[in-house]
Amino acid sequence: MSNPSLLITASPHLAAGDSTPKIMWTVVASLAPIVAVATYFFGPSAPLVMAAATAGAVVTERAFDRRGTLHDGSAVITGILLGLTLPAGLPLWMAFTGGAFGIGIGKLVFGGLGQNVFNPALLGRAFLQAAFPVAMTTWPVPAAGGWWSLRGDIFALPFASPRALETVTGATPLGRMKFDLQATPLLDLVLGTTSGSLGETSGLLILLCGGYLALRNYLNWRIPASIFAAVAIVATGLHALDPARYPGAAFMLFSGGLMLGAMYMATDLVTSPVTNPGCWIFGAAIGLLVVVIRIWGGLAEGVMYSILIVNAFVPLLNRWTQPRLFGSAGRTVRS
Repeated sequence: MSNPSLLITASPHLAAGDSTPKIMWTVVASLAPIVAVATYFFGPSAPLVMAAATAGAVVTERAFDRRGTLHDGSAVITGILLGLTLPAGLPLWMAFTGGAFGIGIGKLVFGGLGQNVFNPALLGRAFLQAAFPVAMTTWPVPAAGGWWSLRGDIFALPFASPRALETVTGATPLGRMKFDLQATPLLDLVLGTTSGSLGETSGLLILLCGGYLALRNYLNWRIPASIFAAVAIVATGLHALDPARYPGAAFMLFSGGLMLGAMYMATDLVTSPVTNPGCWIFGAAIGLLVVVIRIWGGLAEGVMYSILIVNAFVPLLNRWTQPRLFGSAGRTVRS
């Protein structure tokens, strides 16, 4: 049978070399150095907590999604990112539950990949923060007790009282600044040699790994750029008013989970705007909320809630910032 001289098909007519699984597994690969550094600082507890969170996400994806989407890697990303937001001493069953909640409630109930409104990893962490506030705010000190020492009672049974362990814990840099007005050396923040979640291990490394994804065009660089700009501008202004009370821009940028949130959470392709003007507004709103919550809120950290709050406005941002269609009346929106 001869081939037709003219074949008409639906658009797009040019296929890109990237696919959803390729993008997702590239993101997973970019997280490998961050996971390795977290393991270096916190010992074997770090990979165990991240593995438990990932297992919860993957098992839930496999159990309730019958469309064979497990291979695309999105559940693995959710589990790893959730694990990076957790303390090294969190019991493994809690980390597993957070991963299951993030996938089940944060993704599958909305219809699966591409349909969810909120970032699944952050929604899982928000659930754990509400359900287990003490465990979620107990921060082991990096390298305390030797590398092989387990942090906390990570093998505690579900809902059982933890054993009395001699675990060295400490306040996070944000906690010391907010409640005691004590600053942390910038080098410690950049390298990550401070108490905090597993993903606070090295702001510089996270920035480099996220920059690689931006170069591959796997994330919109406008989102982290606008987050950093908003945080730096507001923090610099407040610091100029009262240097003793308000930390400077460098502290705000490299402390807490801002780097991880800006480079990996806020840039989620599903829960971020599709237009460039929307990305600028989206990132600026997150940055502003981060500073507001950190300075005047009841919590020392505000990245998680800032991203989740602005996630809810993404459909509106996509609608408001759509460019004018050719030949129609209306205002043209440019990036």
